[in-house]
Amino acid sequence: MKLKQLFFTLSVMVIIAVAAIFFINDGIQLGGANESPPATNADDSDVPDVILDDDELIEKFETALTTIENNYVSEVERTKLIEGAINGMVETLEDPFSDYMDVQSAASFQESLSSHFEGIGAEVGMVDGYVSIISPMRESPAERAGLLPNDAILEIDGESIEGYSVNEAVQLIRGEGGTEVTLTIQRGEQNEPFDVTIERDRIQVDAVRADTFEVDGQLIGRLEITSFSEDVGIQFEELLQELEEDGIDGLIVDVRRNPGGYLDGAQNIGNLLIPDNKPIVQIEHSNGSIESYESSLDERKPYPIVGLINESSASASEILAAALKESGDYDLVGKTTFGKGTVQKSIRMTDGSALKITTDRWLTAGGNTIDHEGVEPTVEVDQPEYFYAVALSIEEPYERDQVSDQIARAQSMLEGLDYSIDRTDGYFDEQTESAIREFQEEHDLDETGQLDEETAQKIQEEIQAHIRDVENDAQLNRAIELAVEQAS
Repeated sequence: MKLKQLFFTLSVMVIIAVAAIFFINDGIQLGGANESPPATNADDSDVPDVILDDDELIEKFETALTTIENNYVSEVERTKLIEGAINGMVETLEDPFSDYMDVQSAASFQESLSSHFEGIGAEVGMVDGYVSIISPMRESPAERAGLLPNDAILEIDGESIEGYSVNEAVQLIRGEGGTEVTLTIQRGEQNEPFDVTIERDRIQVDAVRADTFEVDGQLIGRLEITSFSEDVGIQFEELLQELEEDGIDGLIVDVRRNPGGYLDGAQNIGNLLIPDNKPIVQIEHSNGSIESYESSLDERKPYPIVGLINESSASASEILAAALKESGDYDLVGKTTFGKGTVQKSIRMTDGSALKITTDRWLTAGGNTIDHEGVEPTVEVDQPEYFYAVALSIEEPYERDQVSDQIARAQSMLEGLDYSIDRTDGYFDEQTESAIREFQEEHDLDETGQLDEETAQKIQEEIQAHIRDVENDAQLNRAIELAVEQAS
């Protein structure tokens, strides 16, 4: 079955419009207040329900449209009224993943599924009523800045985005490479909001990347899927073939930090990995019927497969991870995934705008739902604390006896870089000063012992290099260990 038009995405729009409506009975009153009949206080239960058929409902809509156009005190554009009505229809669904996108938003959304775009490199969605980070992309400005899943965005460049839709926020976050955007982030209910300034860049999306690791005489290949773009299945198959020609003894499928994409991308990759024609995913349609999509692979691969997942693995990533776990009986290493179990379809309008609506739910191969729950790993592994450190933003130097979140972040990073740090609570003590002096000396910086802008920037560069070093990736190293054990 062709699923080309069905895709997952976490880029969503939910907008709550609150309006004060002032009216005077049935007609248009031009006189004073004494000309209005007295208000009544009839209970809602006294008002009879009126059932309208389809034609009457359409007539009601047209009447409202023309009444506003002909009688509103100021001139109103019909296009805005129609788009407002469409937005209202979508809002009544109360579904954070259903969305109406105007022409500009639809173009940006389509661009986000392409091989490149300009911005900060993060999937953004609505979480608990806040525009939030769903998943920063690998090696993106967002990842380098330390943004994490579920980080709520309160302000963009100092302006509150309360009440903004996701698409409205995305339009402000995106911009030309080399320019900067400042996000005010709320991380968790107990922490104070903090600012993160990020330099936008051209984001090149390579859907699949391959590398190998030789351990104890075993060659372990890794295929890292960064997004489920239109051609992800083709890229995956080509790289898998190359790894198999190299004689790999085991395979790691890495979907960490992958926000999802096209549903058939997950299906196509599942066809290459899931053995014995077992289910990859089940789709529950709006009429209640369930359709199962089985793998076309007849035999099990001759090498072990291990999946890598984390909190930023979402939607299509979760389909593949669940299939590996339930139908492939393969291990998953990492942390429980994001938890999105619905399918959206995009319907393009003639003017270039689009409706994106939830059309189906998906179930795992075993018929389980992961919505709001995620896919659990078989082997849970945490990353070191410094993997989650937020980017430093230093305006004035910090020194001994000061207290700040910026100091706490720097302490965590220095600790991750193996400097002697005895606290990470943000209090600038003697040990912190000593560690900073040592860092400054080793990197040819002025040995002030202060946490200044130049020192902070260098600390960030070093911690990012530390994070990218596979030797420090606890989850990847555990996956390699498992693959080697199972290949022996």
